[in-house]
Amino acid sequence: NSIATAKEAIATMTEEIAALEKGIKLLDKSVTEATEQRKAEHAEYQDLLASDTAAKQVLEFAKNRLNKFYNPKLFKAAPKRELSAQGRIEASISGTEPPTAAPGGIANTGITALVQLASRRDAPDAPPETWDAYSKKSEESTGVIAMIDLLIKDLDKELTEAEVEEKEAQKDYETMMSESAEKRTADTKSLTQKEGAKADTQAELEAQTEGKASATKELMATMQYIASLHAECDWLVQYYDVRKEARAAEIDSIEKAKAVLSGADYALVQTRAHS
Repeated sequence: NSIATAKEAIATMTEEIAALEKGIKLLDKSVTEATEQRKAEHAEYQDLLASDTAAKQVLEFAKNRLNKFYNPKLFKAAPKRELSAQGRIEASISGTEPPTAAPGGIANTGITALVQLASRRDAPDAPPETWDAYSKKSEESTGVIAMIDLLIKDLDKELTEAEVEEKEAQKDYETMMSESAEKRTADTKSLTQKEGAKADTQAELEAQTEGKASATKELMATMQYIASLHAECDWLVQYYDVRKEARAAEIDSIEKAKAVLSGADYALVQTRAHS
């Protein structure tokens, strides 16, 4: 019947609502975990970028320093320092430029990254003052420069691969976030609809239950009335013959009484005539 159908529909919708709520919670959890993982991966990429960039700067500085003594044509001098207005005034007065402060960083290279690592090592020896000291090591220095170039190339490759992986990971993350947002919106809408349908079905079930109770009460009253009529009919049927005989006797008595009365009147008329 309709009540059983409504109860079954409510049970089904209750299960579907529970499944949607569980799915939304799991989706939110996966989004949170993916966000934390993306942050960790990005931080790892930033650390790799900083360390590799610093290492590359150190290698390029070392290569340039070697070129200064072994291959001066390839040496790149540091850019000339621009004096401030006060520095230019002091230089014009003294006739000499103010001393240049040490750049600091690793071995006074100006490279601040990896300073902590570099501070654990001994400072490099000062280069010899004569060219003769390097003439015997020209071939050896060429090999060192080639090795530095190879290391720089490896760092460039690692940085390129890391950049590609970072972009792909970010793209996958953004795609997942977009799809998750769409799914959550759809699931939330479906959840709202099912909760509304469940509420409507429950209201309908309550109305049907109340209607059934009212109909049952009315039916019981009708059955009681029918039972009373049935008892009355049974009594009538049971005493029909008795009542029939009593009625017939009553009619007969009436007829006799009528006849007696009619005869009495006739006798009275005859008496008067004779007198």
